[in-house]
Amino acid sequence: MRPGAPGSRATRLELFYDLVFVFAFIQVTTLTADTPTPRGLVQCLVVLALLWWAWTGFAVLGNVVRTDQGVLPFLAFATVAAAFVFALAMPRAFRDLPGGLPGPLVFAVCYFLVRAVQVAVFGWLARGERELRRRFLFVIGRGLPVGALILAAALLPQRLAGEQEQIGLRLGLWVAAVAVEYGAALALGGSGWTVLSAGHWAERHALIVLVALGETIIALGLGAGFVVELPLTWPVIVAATLGVAVVAGFWWAYFDTLALAVEQALHRTRDQRARAVLARDAYTYLHLPLIAGPILFALGLKRLIHEATEPATSAGSVLPGFDLLVLHGGVALYLLALVALGWRVLRVLRWPTVAGLALLAVLVPVAARVPELVALGLLTVVVLTVTVVQTLMDARLRGQVRDVAWAEQLAAEAEQTDWRGRHM
Repeated sequence: MRPGAPGSRATRLELFYDLVFVFAFIQVTTLTADTPTPRGLVQCLVVLALLWWAWTGFAVLGNVVRTDQGVLPFLAFATVAAAFVFALAMPRAFRDLPGGLPGPLVFAVCYFLVRAVQVAVFGWLARGERELRRRFLFVIGRGLPVGALILAAALLPQRLAGEQEQIGLRLGLWVAAVAVEYGAALALGGSGWTVLSAGHWAERHALIVLVALGETIIALGLGAGFVVELPLTWPVIVAATLGVAVVAGFWWAYFDTLALAVEQALHRTRDQRARAVLARDAYTYLHLPLIAGPILFALGLKRLIHEATEPATSAGSVLPGFDLLVLHGGVALYLLALVALGWRVLRVLRWPTVAGLALLAVLVPVAARVPELVALGLLTVVVLTVTVVQTLMDARLRGQVRDVAWAEQLAAEAEQTDWRGRHM
């Protein structure tokens, strides 16, 4: 294993990891679309939180070692295989179906294997350093109760209760596992984080945000039911166009200024412990709602477009309550994460975005009474208006941040060109 460096960036192998999470995110929205209930939504969020924590383990490893060197690619392939089976087992994560292997057990064991491999690699790296060994012990201390909870979720409910009670008990144990994972990491005060390369850390999280935004684009195609030859109609085209506009607003609101500003703040934080805490708060914790928001919006968009293609659906039909919840809730969650991120890192309260959140809440009763395409149109107008006004309000910060990013890009390109001219 070759250690990473302060200037390292994301590798192609790490992008290969993300392919599995593309499929996993699709699984999350597909399964929740089939169970549009409060319990189904909670299951969606629990599975998403577990997926995020597994992905974070890959990001941590890629920051401290070079994942495309030595033995690590082979470990990565095995781990990705376990993660893929973990995603395949999602339909049976909470309710086992007749035939085949026990779904909850496969789901739990694969998640445990993914996390175990990540912890084992970290333990191997910690052999020669006292500080790393101390952090490794913290990780082990957190991992043991989590492992016990996920295995209990797979094995105990079917022995203790009926079918509905099994689902509820299993869900409760998974929620407890998520609480231990996130709560213990928060209590450790950044001790489990090592951010060697701020650039790599920011780039990896930016790429996974792109994956989440891509999930919405995929939902536009899968939700329309083209694979089963449902008709292409004007409502579908209008809904797809509005959906793309919302995703474009999401992209601009994060990537145009805020992502660059947060990365530069992480670079400027020289103290390792302070950097670890900032990386934990701004990326590991606050990027989770940045992922969940677009995925919830994709879930609602998929259901809305599918309904728009159904011949039996009335052109003036209103959004069902569940669809309204995930559409508005997904957008609100994304905007709330942007507000929290700006306050945590820049100590700036983003008032236009806060006003957008308030407007979303006010529009919920209206959206419940108007045709579904009108409701989606109102949502799109809110997102685009908030994005434009926030960009105008951030004009000074935007100029400073983007000037620094542009100068850094030119310097890196010039240095690389010079090196290649001398050595290649």
